[in-house]
Amino acid sequence: MPAGAKPGERRGGRAKGVKNHASIAREAAVKASGITPLEFLLADMRNPKLKRSERRQCARDAAPYVHPKLAAIEHTGKEGGAPIKVEMPTDDRLKAALALLLAKGSSE
Repeated sequence: MPAGAKPGERRGGRAKGVKNHASIAREAAVKASGITPLEFLLADMRNPKLKRSERRQCARDAAPYVHPKLAAIEHTGKEGGAPIKVEMPTDDRLKAALALLLAKGSSE
């Protein structure tokens, strides 16, 4: 492990998000061949001569390539501990909190 590196840390190599030579070559070949499948779907989606149902299907098929899906996340306790537990307060605790608020409001 190099000096100053943390366990599991990766040093060197390609930066995150930078494409490799194969990806660059594939994208150039697709671009040189003409219209891409996504461009085709988007063109049909915007074509007012097609039925609305066909345009809607084109939009549905193209959407994952234009708008990424949101990922579900799990909230955990301190330092990756057990998931945070959310509980509704009991009636007694609600009554006590309400009484405290009412008492505080009447004293002001």
